Amino acid sequence: PSLGQEAIDTGKKSFVIALILVLIWMLFYYGRAGIFSDIALILNILLIFGILSGLGAVLTLPGIAGIVLTVGIAVDANVLIYERIREELSKAKGQKEAIQDGFNHALSSILDANITTGLTALILFVFGTGPIKGFATTLLIGILTSLFTAIFITRLLIDWYVNRGGKLEFSTKLTKGLFRNININFLRKRKISYVLSAIIISGGLASLFTTGLDEGIDFVGGRTYQVRFAQDVNSEEVKGAVNAVFGSSEVKTIGSANQLKISTKYKIDENSAEADEEVQSKLYGAINPFLPDGLTYEQFVAGENNVGKMYSGKVSPTIADDIKRSSVWAILGSLIVVFLYILLRFKKWQFSLGAVAAVFHDVLIVLGIFSITWRFMPFSMEIDQAFIAAILTVIGYSLNDTVVVFDRIREFLNEHTSWEFERTVNSALNSTLSRTLNTSLTTLVVLLAMFTFGADSLRGLLFALIVGVIVGTYSSVFIATPIMHDTLNKMSKKKD
Repeated sequence: PSLGQEAIDTGKKSFVIALILVLIWMLFYYGRAGIFSDIALILNILLIFGILSGLGAVLTLPGIAGIVLTVGIAVDANVLIYERIREELSKAKGQKEAIQDGFNHALSSILDANITTGLTALILFVFGTGPIKGFATTLLIGILTSLFTAIFITRLLIDWYVNRGGKLEFSTKLTKGLFRNININFLRKRKISYVLSAIIISGGLASLFTTGLDEGIDFVGGRTYQVRFAQDVNSEEVKGAVNAVFGSSEVKTIGSANQLKISTKYKIDENSAEADEEVQSKLYGAINPFLPDGLTYEQFVAGENNVGKMYSGKVSPTIADDIKRSSVWAILGSLIVVFLYILLRFKKWQFSLGAVAAVFHDVLIVLGIFSITWRFMPFSMEIDQAFIAAILTVIGYSLNDTVVVFDRIREFLNEHTSWEFERTVNSALNSTLSRTLNTSLTTLVVLLAMFTFGADSLRGLLFALIVGVIVGTYSSVFIATPIMHDTLNKMSKKKD
């Protein structure tokens, strides 16, 4: 289902606010160089929307999830490049040489991260249905435009500026030297992280098996309507009136007390337009006492003056089962492909295991948190097609984060052959800390701004993404890497 006009309008506003905050952050952190990454980011977003518009795509919640992940990937690519240039500059290299080496060294990480995410999107596109396919399409377009703008446009702008005699430091007075010479022993803390994750996942699983999830009609079938009233209404009173007509229903307050989501399975097995019209007409009759006097059926359907039906959607039980099945197979298929790609690139299955374990870890935590919190959150946390897109976004983000870290570990293993394995891994983690935090913070800024200023219908999706980004950042450092380290160590000891 496509979004209502209000959701689109507020979504646009919140996205613009989020984008402005990200642009300001890049300027604050990277100084004059941030201007070029900002130009590349704006161009990237324009390209995405331009291509989607050219394809005649309709803005949906899964599409928004894809765009948010794309923005994260685009920012990440620029951050990776700039962080590597900063490293090269710290080695007392000349500006041009540092820029050249920075781009070259960042390229491997950028390509690996984008290829893993791209492979995931490709599998989802091939095997997924409607919403998953829409998400995958947006993501595939975004990956291509991000690579183009980060690798080509940013480089073009920087080279143009430097060749004209311009000087770039890729930092400001406040950020110069930030995260340099950090030496945190991440691996020493791995047992704590294992226990912490086990506790959170166990609590989530317990809730999933007892409380379950708030399954929307996408998973059980039904018709749903989002209705706005002229004044605050009591959802229980409205539910009583609706049940008197339909027998059973779900009525929930969405955001403010004058807006309800009404779902019913009445005549769900009938797919005709007449049945749709009958259900809608009966709904109007049921809730008419709560609507303004004189509001006609036509005005109710049109949602005139922001009163009446704001949104409607319908899913048959068969489609609901198909969505479940295709979602599971698409996700599993993408993880298998990613496992094989990482194995191919890193030559050790332990890297693949770490990455996939982190993905499962992140997904389980997001599901668990949703199961624990959906009963008392002030916004809808239904498990629907948008939530599937959120889970896919979490998977994409988690993989992107993990592969960047793994890429640095591989580089350090090749460069520092005399170092102990634990020292190499810790050093690699410390060297990527600035990039990890930068990317996570900018992505969170986008999500938090959209969550705060966006429409109520977006909040469930955005909440899942916020949790996913936080957990994904944590897992790349404290789950994926330690699992890779421990399994590799165990194999080495067996050989010895």
